[in-house]
Amino acid sequence: MKIHEFQSKEIFSRYSIPVTAEKVCYTTDEVLSAVQSLGMPVVIKAQVHAGGRGKAGGVKLAKTIEEAREAANKILGMDIKGYTVKKVLVAQGVKFNAEFYVGLTIDRNSKTVVFMASSEGGVEIEEVAKENPAAIHKFSIDPDLGMTSFLARKIAFKLFSDFSLVKQAVDLFQKLYQIFMDTDASLVEINPLVITDEGKLLALDAKMNFDDNAMYRQSAIEKLNEPTEDEKKEISAKESGLTYIRLDGSIGCMVNGAGLAMATMDVIKHFGGSPANFLDIGGSSNPQKVIEAMNLLLADKNVKVIMINIFGGITRCDDVARGLIVALDEMKVDIPIVIRLSGTNAEEGLRIIAERNLPTVNSLSDAAQLAIKLCENCSEN
Repeated sequence: MKIHEFQSKEIFSRYSIPVTAEKVCYTTDEVLSAVQSLGMPVVIKAQVHAGGRGKAGGVKLAKTIEEAREAANKILGMDIKGYTVKKVLVAQGVKFNAEFYVGLTIDRNSKTVVFMASSEGGVEIEEVAKENPAAIHKFSIDPDLGMTSFLARKIAFKLFSDFSLVKQAVDLFQKLYQIFMDTDASLVEINPLVITDEGKLLALDAKMNFDDNAMYRQSAIEKLNEPTEDEKKEISAKESGLTYIRLDGSIGCMVNGAGLAMATMDVIKHFGGSPANFLDIGGSSNPQKVIEAMNLLLADKNVKVIMINIFGGITRCDDVARGLIVALDEMKVDIPIVIRLSGTNAEEGLRIIAERNLPTVNSLSDAAQLAIKLCENCSEN
């Protein structure tokens, strides 16, 4: 789960991490009102769950009222990586003389929280990692000890030589780690962390992501969630007992079991195709699940072919077949369907499918190759 910059900064403020004075605005008139109270200059920043806002034109410095009006009119309503900007953050302009990056995330290899720090702030950390990985300092944090003063000083001296800045950084780093732990975050970062002309450290930007599985104990944070349309589908699917994640391909997959679903996507990729989703209908023999799964697949306009791969254990192939027939009777399906059934009651399931003259195959590789071929034919037509 992601939250906006202004929401992250509100959390930072509760832990006494210094941030800019700012206001969230939804209209140009609100922006102009905010400018009057904050004073000039201001920075107007799009609030969307996407990186690269600056490159997309979603961050503007305004030194006059007219520049603020023009920036607000341009940014509000613009599209950034598929997200429409509905609100902006108007932040007080700050003079600074250096930019840094600091952040915490989970390192799956060391199975610890890792603190990352770099003197190359102000740009996407992915670019720094790609172009100059040595510029990123990483420190694994012992879960029993946490962010000790010693470790915080060690990190701070990697970035600063001025002891006044080191002292500020130690306090800030410890608070940042506390936020990470208290909120069940998966990512907390400041980019850039700047040194103002007064010699103070200031979080000019803020980003926080959270572990979805921990939201049951983070009710206040969960209320901040603004799911996208795809995320709403995933939530709705979960409520129906399905596991669904939308991808960018054109072959819609319906599979039972997470492992088989992953293998199905791998095989599609192996033969040159592109899966449109991960969709696990689980181990239930409830035909209604098949109907709901079909609705999910057909709602994705990018899906050109549906590939159903069922290995019956607890899931009975004949129940899946019956659910599919009911789904086809209830909705208009004008794209090809490829079906592979194997396992419990597969013979009966195949008989039911055969009565509707739907194409069936014997193996996963055959199913993938046929789905790719049909997908290519759709593209040509």
